[in-house]
Amino acid sequence: MARHRTRKKPMADINVVPYIDVMLVMLVIFMVTAPLLTQGVSVELPEAPARVMDEQDKEPLVVSVDAAGRLYLNVGDAPDQPVDGDTLVSNLTAVLRRQPGKSVMIRGDHSVDYGAVVAALVLLQQADIPRVGLVTEPPEH
Repeated sequence: MARHRTRKKPMADINVVPYIDVMLVMLVIFMVTAPLLTQGVSVELPEAPARVMDEQDKEPLVVSVDAAGRLYLNVGDAPDQPVDGDTLVSNLTAVLRRQPGKSVMIRGDHSVDYGAVVAALVLLQQADIPRVGLVTEPPEH
């Protein structure tokens, strides 16, 4: 009887170079687009050891007060354009009429006059907003 020796075939190697190339391209795309996704007004928030709020509402209405005291609202066609007080009140009431109970937050620049933040709070009161949160940065240790 003749014995046939079978040779073991080497396993096919997977070429991972194309996968690495794709991964690096995706990494570059994400690195370029991530800063563009952060929208809003440049505001340097004050630091405070406040507790983090529960995320009941994924995207709250945010009224920003920049260092010059200008007001911004994160909804509408141009969230990076300043709005006057009447426009702010009418936009807030329109949104809250469609989505009652939506949370409203104020982002005030740390160097803005306290009176500008109080004026924004008064406008929110005119829009019949019962609860308002203040956005701060956690302190650095």
